[in-house]
Amino acid sequence: MPDTHSPALRSNQPADAHAAVYRYDEFDKTFIFERVEQFRAQVERRIKGEITEEEFKPIRLMNGLYLQLHAYMLRVAVPYGMLSSTQVRRLARIARVYDKGYGHFTTRQNIQFNWPKLEDVPAILHELAEVDMHAIQTSGNCIRNVTTDQFCGAAADELVDPRVYAEILRQWSTLHPEFTYLPRKFKIAITGSPNDRAAVQVHDIGLIAKKDEMTGRVGFTVYVGGGQGRTPYLAVKARDFVPVEEIIGYLEAILRVYNQLGRRDNIYKARIKITVNEMGPAKFLGLIEEEYSRLPRQKFHVDPAIVDAIQTHFAAPPWADLPAVSESFEAAKQADPAFARWTRTNLTAHKTQGYAIATISLKPIGGIPGDAESSQLETVADLADLYSFGEVRVTHEQNLVLAHVRQDDLYPLWQALDKAGLGTANAGLISDIIACPGLDYCALANTRAIPVAQRIAERFADLDRQHDLGELKIKISGCINACGHHHVGHIGILGVDKKGEEFFQILLGGDAGTNAALGEIVGPGFDYDGIIDAVETVVNTFVKLRQPGEIFIKTLARTGHAPFKEALYARA
Repeated sequence: MPDTHSPALRSNQPADAHAAVYRYDEFDKTFIFERVEQFRAQVERRIKGEITEEEFKPIRLMNGLYLQLHAYMLRVAVPYGMLSSTQVRRLARIARVYDKGYGHFTTRQNIQFNWPKLEDVPAILHELAEVDMHAIQTSGNCIRNVTTDQFCGAAADELVDPRVYAEILRQWSTLHPEFTYLPRKFKIAITGSPNDRAAVQVHDIGLIAKKDEMTGRVGFTVYVGGGQGRTPYLAVKARDFVPVEEIIGYLEAILRVYNQLGRRDNIYKARIKITVNEMGPAKFLGLIEEEYSRLPRQKFHVDPAIVDAIQTHFAAPPWADLPAVSESFEAAKQADPAFARWTRTNLTAHKTQGYAIATISLKPIGGIPGDAESSQLETVADLADLYSFGEVRVTHEQNLVLAHVRQDDLYPLWQALDKAGLGTANAGLISDIIACPGLDYCALANTRAIPVAQRIAERFADLDRQHDLGELKIKISGCINACGHHHVGHIGILGVDKKGEEFFQILLGGDAGTNAALGEIVGPGFDYDGIIDAVETVVNTFVKLRQPGEIFIKTLARTGHAPFKEALYARA
């Protein structure tokens, strides 16, 4: 936690020698426990009727507590998606004791509990504080959880480890006195790889780490003004290179300009993306530069000693000296076709010889995307201790990751995951669907989203068929707020209300990666019974049109939308 009277950053010594997770010092711990007790008193006042729900609303939102369609929902912060096995076990306990036995991982790398009783929330927050967790700034018009690449510190294509800088941003942004009441919520994403896995171009601020070719200095390409929702925009490049030591000052300038000029008269036009595009990118970026030139540089300077100190929390684990190829791993692939299939989709190249990155799918066929039962969380924690230095990552695509697994250990890891219902070989495939809670939980939704995701996965349940189709990302939102990221799905599905009935629009061509793009609506929507057939029509059209080895998004770029639209509405 930061000293809110100064932008100064601090470091501390990690309490856990295994997981590379930032640990609180005594200042942090004291603050969090005090915050819990303050909220406990506020909850007691609400239960006694001393304050109304409307009066309680801003208080609970500051502590991550929403009131959804049927119950309260608590959103817990998982800074840049990093968890220790101890923290995962505590989340499992909370799910089992205070909820209905499961937690839901979100597109901000957080976890939500959908059924806590109001009187239990202070106890939940206390239990979270015991393992260095909280729910601050998971709601409200403030800087939300900073997200990053789930493969950070392990990926073979990584230039720098973004966790260090994500932690710096966390300390700077948490309880920042000027940015607690922004015009609207504000989201930052950072990646250390040129291959964007953090969707930086659809964020209010997106940072892509880079190294200056001449000097070797580390810095960031800064994007600003991206976002989805009812008016989607891709971010515009603000600066090609901002050195690490200047990044806090530059972001401070962006937030100051937005805080002053962002619209507060209309909630639908309050995001920075609207400010940037109504004003014009050139003018907005000029104001950023003017504000930045006025800032006292030394006050916002990121001291290299602080960067080095924080880096110690994310030091590489003690790698073993392993051969490049594991004989037991190769033999297991030959002997077990189901395991071999999992290795094709759920493994990513590691930067260290003899290791691999394993993605744990939270998208079993017919399951609820992002949900994990308490027993499954405990299994993941145990496997993290056994095989990945006690460390777990959360992805913005609602899956989990064990980032440092020996190739020799991959087969027993997968066997344990499969036994727990976590071994589905579908990462990046058509059944690896992002879906918002929709009308099953959310008071803002127009339609259901979870059942649509389940039915699509069931329609394409044959994993051999899924693997033949290749990478194909479906993203579903139950309303225009786009919590399911439908704008950047290869196939996006948006639920709309049409005279009291659920209808679903199809968007094609979205992409959250390096070649970011917003999908285009292909035509009129389909009813609840027709949307699954419509998705299959799109897929079958792709199969007819694709060239050898071509994935869906490449075929669509080559052919355009016309043949897909013609197939969808041929009988209209």
